Amino acid sequence: MSSSMLRCASRTPSRGGSIHTLQPPQLNSTCTIRARLWQRQRQQQAAKSRPLFTRTKSKAPRSMMSTLSRSALIGVTSVVIAGNLQWSSVPQTIVDFVMPEWAKLLPDYITKLQKELSMAPGSLADEIWQEAHDPYINPEIEYPASVRVSSELCEEEKEFLARRKKVTTTALAKYLGLPEEEVHPDDVPTIAMVGSGGGLRALVAGTGSMLAASEDGLFDCVTYTAGVSGSCWLQALYNSSLGGRRMDKMVDHLKARIGVHIAYPPVALAALNSAPTNKFLLSGFVEKLKGDPNSDFGLVDVYGLLLAARLLVPKGEIGVDDRDLKISNQRDYIKHGENPMPIYTAVRHEIPVIEEESAEEKARDSPSEETKVKAKKEAWFQWFEISPFELFCEEFGAGIPTWSIGRKFEEGKDLPHDQDGSRVPELRLPLLLGVFGSAFCATLSHYYKEVRPLVKGLTGFGGVDEMIEGRDDDLSKVHPILPASIPNFAYKMEGKLPETVPEGVYKSSHLQLMDAGMSNNLPIYPLLRPGRDVDVLIAFDASADIKTENWLSVADGYARQRGIKGWPLGAGWPRQSDTAEKTAGQLDEAQAATAEEAESKVEDAKAEQKEHLKDLEKNGANASNSNDDEDSGDLGYCTIWVGTTEERSSATDDVRSKTVKEDWQLMQPDAGIAVIYFPFLSNPKIPGVDPVTSDYMSTWNFVYTPEDIDNVVALARANFEEGRERTRRCVRAVYERKKRRREERESAEREQRWRRKVRLGIVGKKGEGDHFHLT
Repeated sequence: MSSSMLRCASRTPSRGGSIHTLQPPQLNSTCTIRARLWQRQRQQQAAKSRPLFTRTKSKAPRSMMSTLSRSALIGVTSVVIAGNLQWSSVPQTIVDFVMPEWAKLLPDYITKLQKELSMAPGSLADEIWQEAHDPYINPEIEYPASVRVSSELCEEEKEFLARRKKVTTTALAKYLGLPEEEVHPDDVPTIAMVGSGGGLRALVAGTGSMLAASEDGLFDCVTYTAGVSGSCWLQALYNSSLGGRRMDKMVDHLKARIGVHIAYPPVALAALNSAPTNKFLLSGFVEKLKGDPNSDFGLVDVYGLLLAARLLVPKGEIGVDDRDLKISNQRDYIKHGENPMPIYTAVRHEIPVIEEESAEEKARDSPSEETKVKAKKEAWFQWFEISPFELFCEEFGAGIPTWSIGRKFEEGKDLPHDQDGSRVPELRLPLLLGVFGSAFCATLSHYYKEVRPLVKGLTGFGGVDEMIEGRDDDLSKVHPILPASIPNFAYKMEGKLPETVPEGVYKSSHLQLMDAGMSNNLPIYPLLRPGRDVDVLIAFDASADIKTENWLSVADGYARQRGIKGWPLGAGWPRQSDTAEKTAGQLDEAQAATAEEAESKVEDAKAEQKEHLKDLEKNGANASNSNDDEDSGDLGYCTIWVGTTEERSSATDDVRSKTVKEDWQLMQPDAGIAVIYFPFLSNPKIPGVDPVTSDYMSTWNFVYTPEDIDNVVALARANFEEGRERTRRCVRAVYERKKRRREERESAEREQRWRRKVRLGIVGKKGEGDHFHLT
């Protein structure tokens, strides 16, 4: 041991009288206690030098554990080196170094939060519940609601379409470089733009893609937007005070808000314990718990709360806007047709219990394996859409006003919450954000599809992949986490809805809804509803499994079973090598009698497609060159398919959709919906950014730095640029097709009127003695 006395910690005043950083003491047997004291003083000084709840510079959880581990190692090592180890102090010493300062304060903040939610007089929860009965704050509570049973669009949407057509007529003329006076409103294509699921990856990439479309003038021509999961979050932000209906403003907001994990305790607790964000975020939860005590309150609701704390709160966390909390308020942004109408999506997983059980099965309260197999085959997803006007389920053929979501319904009428006849306010957006993006409520099969691209290169993956794929039917029925629930508006409506509605729907007081990506990661189904008459569908697909799951193809069973004309059946496949037998099999799918049968047959076809993709993966060289041939079905940066409106009734009819290579193909008399597909792929123009290999683009990642966001947006813009001119030519071709059809229709009507006049002997001009003229 050195003979010199080793200095212990000291404080040296600076010129301004402040305290310099503590200098580390040198250790010997006489200052073991001082060594520990120095470590604690250093930690306390560091805590005092920064705010407890930092808002924009907090350490992200993905780097937090490594920092804590280094601190713990340094601290414990210093105590051991001191030589005079007191074993009784080891536990507290470890806690001091491993546990950050904010963690020690968790009990106090949780206690405060519990007190505010206790419903005691004067508490935050009591204040929220009192305001829930105030019609000035929640005007919808004064209006009764009933279930609208009809397959047609609601009147509010019809009015929106008429107003939006005037706006898109002007926008299309500018986009195509045509004189506005020459563009007839009837010739303007109805364009829908959709975004896929995929968590924050879909949110950021979708924002980048739509930013590029907006800069090109295309977004102004859009009538509908629709989203799944992260793209629902995108729509919620765009149609709020935060996004301000500007995609560039959206990018800035995301940079300011998603650099911290949604569940990082200091930031989350700060939002829940500080005004005005505490009331802003917790109002929907208090209203749900008090207004619907029988509803399940679980992980999805908490998840929605954490999402809202990151996404719906502005930078600085002060200027929150309560109007951002209700989807029905988004009517303000579309009532004059100035913006596209957003469509949010969710699904209900119908797994019916077979009622025809034997007496033995009922006695042991356990269905046989045969009964389980039948139940699995009859399981399917029911789609629900939410617009600013209506919550609607096409399978039910019924819907309710959006402002009445959250109320109890019975026999098609809403029920007052209490004896005074008061009704609960509209279900708030934080709860719905959790439903829209509840990917963790996925079936085990969907989990595997998300992580498959990340693990496919591991040794032994092939055997594991085959085993899991072989059990896909079983895994697709298992939900590890319970979905969220809302009151069921179809409760006790037997005999008033279509016969295809499952019997169990009428008996359940609540509907369990989840991320629509469980069924299809692109929200195509709502856009094929009668009355929306979409001509061009632009899909930005940021799915994790683009190469293995062709989400456009999943829509085929729906289109066929519903008898929708114009949809490009088989979009993205069949492959060029498909046999005539397979083509004939696709016709059988088109003539499926039920939704279950159609979906089942499409699943079989998809399985064959997967086998083909596996063959391509084995032949790496051939697979890498397949993008040169669009008919191969492999994805390029922009692929366009066009459907047909002609009837098919024989097995010799070709049901294959063709990728569009020439504009004239879009102008054929029987041409149907044009689908423009932009998959989120890596691009050599943006080196080092790959949706598959860049770890921050995982669906389960919730931290994006500003640099990450810039990279994702740059890649999305580069990919849009690859198909920008093709997209413009496609829209122009569809416009010309509609124009030609209108002119032909008007010419035929004029000729018919003239022939009628000839038959009636009215052939002169007006004012020449004829008093009765037909025009």
